[in-house]
Amino acid sequence: MITSRSIVKLTSKSLNQGLHFQKCQAHVGWIGLGFMGTPMANHLINKCNSLVVYDINSAAVEQFKAKECDRVFTMVPADPYVIEVFSGSNGLLTKAKKGTILMDCSTVHPNTSKKLLQLSNDAGVDFLDTPVAGAVPAANAGTLTFMCGGKAHLVKKVESLLLCMGRRVIHCGDTGAGSAAKICNNMMLAISMIGTSETLALAQGLGIDLKMMTEILNISSGRTWCSDTYNPVPGIMENVPSARDYKPGFKVELIAKDLGISQSCASLTDAPTPMGALALSIYKAMTNNGHGERYFSYAYQFLLKKVAGGVRKS
Repeated sequence: MITSRSIVKLTSKSLNQGLHFQKCQAHVGWIGLGFMGTPMANHLINKCNSLVVYDINSAAVEQFKAKECDRVFTMVPADPYVIEVFSGSNGLLTKAKKGTILMDCSTVHPNTSKKLLQLSNDAGVDFLDTPVAGAVPAANAGTLTFMCGGKAHLVKKVESLLLCMGRRVIHCGDTGAGSAAKICNNMMLAISMIGTSETLALAQGLGIDLKMMTEILNISSGRTWCSDTYNPVPGIMENVPSARDYKPGFKVELIAKDLGISQSCASLTDAPTPMGALALSIYKAMTNNGHGERYFSYAYQFLLKKVAGGVRKS
């Protein structure tokens, strides 16, 4: 995550590139400038929104509150962080003004979103869960999909802001529905990445050229986002994590966190998710073997290696 000191440099750099802070109807705040948050915030700046940005530490939030933003986005790594940002001793809700709409783009448990709604309502402000789909490429391109949970009229109020960063805004239902859709999507993503990795590992074992195999997959029924956009095999695609030693981006430890949430939701709803449970066990094993900081497509390399108690024996 970028520190509050680095954020000043970020906004200065943006201004030097011709991205100007201008007055608009909404004074927008942003907390959390990671791999997703940074390009999203820059799109807001680029499209003429008055934006105040800070990272998630108490001093930063304290400065942030003083700006009296009436539209605030949070994009932080996990449930405890977003709860602290909202309700900590220096949290957003301590001085949030009436009429403020808080939007959480983080990937969290649907019940956490419901808790944030209650905390926000108790403080006299509005809340939407607004997680995104499309990953870093879509964040950079401004083509994200926003999955929104909460009141329809609030989604309508902020739709123009969301479309500064994305291509589609989908109202999924009541509070928590956006987070629920995001967790379902990420469970599918994790399963798909493991499936793509297994397929290409098998092809390699059978002596098939992996570029050719990828081409076949991408014109066939086996095509996935993992095969055609973020292929896990080094040398198949340029400008993807597998071409950069699986760094930086969506970490193994984060997809494991999301899979943990998916399995909690499955338990609460009696939904059968055996593949989701298996994916969680694989990504947990990757984390336990020291690969938590790598991009989650490292599953391909992990499946090729002999790991004590691991998944596949070479």
